[in-house]
Parts: sequence; structure tokens; C-alpha cells
Amino acid sequence: MAMKIRLARGGSKKRPFYSIVATDSRMPRDGRFLEKLGTYNPLLAKDSEERVKMDMERVKYWLEKGAQPTDRITRFLEAAGVVAKTERKNMKKAVPGKKATERAEQKAAKEAEANAPAEEASAE
Repeated sequence: MAMKIRLARGGSKKRPFYSIVATDSRMPRDGRFLEKLGTYNPLLAKDSEERVKMDMERVKYWLEKGAQPTDRITRFLEAAGVVAKTERKNMKKAVPGKKATERAEQKAAKEAEANAPAEEASAE
């Protein structure tokens, strides 16, 4: 059975509140779970102790059993010192593609050509 430690959403519309649960990965996000391990309230201040609460003994138990934490849960565990920090990949999603880069180069070349005759005239 593929186990996950993940968030299950609760709370009302625009007021999220999450439960940290151990579940089978095939179950729906807010569906059946095996054990509730804690809570996460994203509306509280980041330095608040009430923001993330976890039963660390049970989390460690599930990790030993082979449960895989999701990215967000891994960050919580890193902050708590349970899991070693890992290097994350920067996928460079903000970097423009080939076409946009070519257009920018063409625009820069046109501007350079337009400015070149003006500079020659002022040099004389």
C-alpha cells in the first residue's frame, strides 16, 4: 500500500483549515484516512505556534513505515528538524522561451542600428 502524509482540506469557503493525515495515496484528498497527525492553519501568522501542530511521534512512526510526505509536509518537517533539509530545484519557469529571446535580440539590434547613425552625426 502506497502511504502518504498529506494535507486534507477543511474549513469554509475562503477560510482554509487543513488536517495533516496519514492515508493511502489512492484515496481522495479529503476522503478516508488512517490517522490524523496534526493540523495546519494558513491564516495564522507565520511565527505563530498554533499555525502548524503535529504529533511528532506518530509522524516518525509513519515515516519509518515508508509513508512519503508531500512537499508542503516535508517543509513543515524540515522546520521542525525531523527531516534533513534538501536542495530544491529551481525549474526556471520565469525564463523566456526561444522565440521571446529571439524577439528581444532583434529588438535590441534594431535599437542599436537606430542609435548608431545618431551617434555618428553627433561625433562629427
